[in-house]
Parts: sequence; C-alpha cells; structure tokens
Amino acid sequence: MSAANRPTRKLGDFELTVISDGTYYLDAGGMFGVVPKPLWEKKVKADELNRIACGTNAVLVRALGRLVLIETGIGNKLPEKLAKIYDAKAQLLRELEAVGVRRQEIEVVINSHLHFDHCGWNTFRNERGEVEPTFPNATYYAQRGEWEHGNKQLERDRVSYLSDNYDPLIRNGQMRLLDGDGDVMPGISVVIYPGHTRNMQAIILESGDQKACYISDLIPTTWHLDLTWVMAYDLFPLETIESRRRYYEQAIAEKWLTIFTHDHETPWAYLEQDAQGRVVTKSA
Repeated sequence: MSAANRPTRKLGDFELTVISDGTYYLDAGGMFGVVPKPLWEKKVKADELNRIACGTNAVLVRALGRLVLIETGIGNKLPEKLAKIYDAKAQLLRELEAVGVRRQEIEVVINSHLHFDHCGWNTFRNERGEVEPTFPNATYYAQRGEWEHGNKQLERDRVSYLSDNYDPLIRNGQMRLLDGDGDVMPGISVVIYPGHTRNMQAIILESGDQKACYISDLIPTTWHLDLTWVMAYDLFPLETIESRRRYYEQAIAEKWLTIFTHDHETPWAYLEQDAQGRVVTKSA
C-alpha cells in the first residue's frame, strides 16, 4: 500500500492517518513467548527462519489546527548489521511527505515507550553523520521512568534502548518527561499500562463523543488479543495480563477504537467479546 493510500478516518473533529516506517522482521518465538507454535501459527505464518513480518504503525493526528505524530518507527540510525537483520525500511519521512506533511510542520511527538522500533525517527543521522532532531519544531513527550530505565542499560533489554533516539532531545529541551498519567493537549492524554515495560504509556485520543487509543505493545497486534498471549519481550508478563484486562473493561464498554502498533494488516479495530467471552475485532 502506498503512503498516499494509508488508512484515514475522522474521530470527532480529529483526523487520524496511519503511516508506517515499513515492516520489519522479528522472531516469532519472541513475539508469542510461551504460546505453542501450533496455536499461534493458525493466525500468522513464520518464514523459514521462524520470523514474522511486523508493522511499525505511527499515527498522524490533525487536531485543533496542530499536527501530532504518535510514534516514530525504527529510523535510519541502526547499525548496519541490525538494519540488515530486521530488514528495516526507514520510510516514515517519505510517507509523511506522501500525505502532504513536511517534518518541520510536526508540532507534537508522543512516544509510547523508548524501544528503538518506536522512537527511531525522533532523530536522524544527517549527511555529515551527525544526529539531529527529525522534527525541529516539535515538543516530544515520553515517560520519565521509561527514560531512566533506558539509561540503566540493563543486560535484559539494553539492546532495545539507543540513547541517540532521545538523549539529544533531552539535552536541547525538546523532550518533556512525564510523570504518570496526564494530558498532553486538549483531547490527547496518556495512561500508563505496565507490562511490556514498567512505564509504557498508551495514547488516548478523544474528540466529540468518540475515543481512540494507541495501545502500543500492550496489545501489539490483533494476534495478541487473548489475555495470556504475551510476548517474550514483556518485562512483566503478569502485569501485561492485568493491564489488558483493565483496558478491555473500559475500551469494549465505551467503544474505543484500538490502534495496533505492529499489525501491518489491521492497524485499527473496535473490540468486542464473542459468545465464548473471547476478545475479538469487529469492523472499524
């Protein structure tokens, strides 16, 4: 699908457009943790290396005359070896241009968390090899606890945190560190849903009587709707289950549009429970 044809919809007075930094490949065992392969492969097929293609969905929000970008994909700063392993496409800026937006026009950037595949285009490496802000006129938002955890460079997950994605923005004052739930601007707020990381935040969009939620890696794809289908990448899997339960109780009852970060085929959907009580998607 070309960038110009990316899914777009109204949410009250807001306009949402899904754009992408392209698919990349992750190990299916990592994506499904302890779920046996005979179960998950009914939903998605792995390649000969047991990898599955995952999306890098970002959302461009036109809200109250401002341009807001939720998530920034992988970017162009990965070491060559990792870029080849993941088959990173680095296409987000081209997609923005294809929907008529220059990077200098973005005013707000929100990162759900600071793993490299969610904030890579926060900055970019220019022709001189220097790292500079991709969106020079934007204020960036992330959780303070997430940034502090990334700085620890723990053995378990330090590969996921690349300081060039955020530290230059801390130093120049463009990134604001949040302390828990709160408002970013009218109609846009963040809520902590621990599990994948301790301080991962979902982004809530509300306009008129409609709500949408960029749920990020709490429910990375429509393949992960079952409460217990958590990723091996989740630092706190039991908390992932409880956070999903909390999310479903509110999102289903209040008919929120759920936006998935890594599902390149179904970027958003409404959720409901079927006759057996399982959470499933319905048409968005």
